[in-house]
Amino acid sequence: MFKFEHSYYLWALGLLPVLVGFFFLAWRLRKQALERFGGQEVVSRLAPGLSRYKHLVKFGLLVTAFFFLIIGLANPQWGGKRQPVQRKGIDLFIALDISQSMLTEDVSPSRIERAKRFGQQLVDKLASNNIGVILFACNAFPVAPLTSDYYFAKLALTTASPDQAGEQGTAISAAIDLAERSFDPENERHKAIIIITDGEDHDGRGVERAQAVYETGTLVYTVGVGSTEGGFIPVDIRGRAEYLRDDTGNPVRSRLDPATLEEVARAGGGAYFNLEKNAEGLADILQERIDTIEKREYEQRVFTDYESYFQIFIGIAFLFLLIEFLLSYRTSSLRKSNRLKKTAEL
Repeated sequence: MFKFEHSYYLWALGLLPVLVGFFFLAWRLRKQALERFGGQEVVSRLAPGLSRYKHLVKFGLLVTAFFFLIIGLANPQWGGKRQPVQRKGIDLFIALDISQSMLTEDVSPSRIERAKRFGQQLVDKLASNNIGVILFACNAFPVAPLTSDYYFAKLALTTASPDQAGEQGTAISAAIDLAERSFDPENERHKAIIIITDGEDHDGRGVERAQAVYETGTLVYTVGVGSTEGGFIPVDIRGRAEYLRDDTGNPVRSRLDPATLEEVARAGGGAYFNLEKNAEGLADILQERIDTIEKREYEQRVFTDYESYFQIFIGIAFLFLLIEFLLSYRTSSLRKSNRLKKTAEL
């Protein structure tokens, strides 16, 4: 099992294209300046020992050293020993609404962005449980199965977008049904669903389905995103920013529907929460609620012994730095003698 102990250092790799861009910009400006001065021939006469390409080679060595240094700081590790680990938790699905109404900007920066951030907070808070991610609009589909790979679950939430929905609309019942089908059939009372949505339930079957799954041991919690005042739904039409309009040509105003979400949560044996009113501590509140659910034991085989290999990459980085330091900007003696020989022949 391969991993980086300090993966946040890898963000520094984004600086490499910037450095390369600045270098070639400076090279171009230098070339233009030399042409105004008299061209490379004049420079060669004034500084006959100066190499035309050594600065490019030295820069390449520096960039390569920088690359290996970052990899070394991130500390690549390889897991060599895998052992079974016992943990307790429940099976939990986070169902995220990706219908167009979630693009409404009545909360900053938008409903869907607030929902995605909150979903990632939930994954962090509820670690130790098996967590899956479902996206839904008119239909529902899984993007992360029940897993203890929390990075994967957070990635699924991060990339969620209304563009992933085949059909528009909001069907809370579809998310509940898919979650219930995805639970282990042998798990009768260690499971829950957290639905993050603005509450617009177009098929009207959310309450019915929540009550049905509650009878099989599944708790349903709802989290409302948006405001009761609502806002217009921004859409992109042929590259132009517009608002979604109804059949009469008027902009569609989308509002949070807390009444529906309260009914769904009540029928599902859970509770309803408003994300804006409980913005700071809602993840903690939900964690406390989930922790009251009876846990079951899971056995998981994990790597517990990792070996670090940062020394290799740091060593390679310093080797490239040493070569760059020792490499002169002057032309090698062999190339210089060949150049003098050609000059003498002429």
